[in-house]
Amino acid sequence: MTIDDPVAIDLTDAERHLLVRGFHEWGGPAHATDALAVAMGFEDVEDMYQQVRRLRTSIQAGQPLSRRDWRRSLIATEIVFASDIFGSGYEWSTTTGLTDEETMKTLRDLQHKLTMQARVHNA
Repeated sequence: MTIDDPVAIDLTDAERHLLVRGFHEWGGPAHATDALAVAMGFEDVEDMYQQVRRLRTSIQAGQPLSRRDWRRSLIATEIVFASDIFGSGYEWSTTTGLTDEETMKTLRDLQHKLTMQARVHNA
C-alpha cells in the first residue's frame, strides 16, 4: 500500500460529522499560516483550502481517501479543535455545536481507526 492508494474507512456518523465540522472551521474562525499548512501536509494555505473542500465532499460521500488524505484530515481536525491560536479552540463548542467531551471521544476513536486501518503514522 502506497501513500496515495485509496483506503476505504467505515466511519460512523459521528466521526464523519466531526471531520466535516472541522473542515468547516477552517473556512470560518480558524486560520492557518503557510508553515502550519505545510506541517499538516499541504503545499501552502491556498492548497490547504482547496484540498479541505475536496476532502469534506469526499468524506461526506463516504468515498475512500488516500493515506495522505486521511492523515491530513486527522491532523487538520486535531489542530482546529485544540488550538486557540490557529483553530477554534475555546470557541469550538459554540461554533460547531459539539461539546469538548463528545469531540474528544470521537477524535480518539478516529485516531485509533485511522492508525489501524489507514496507517496514518506512516503516511
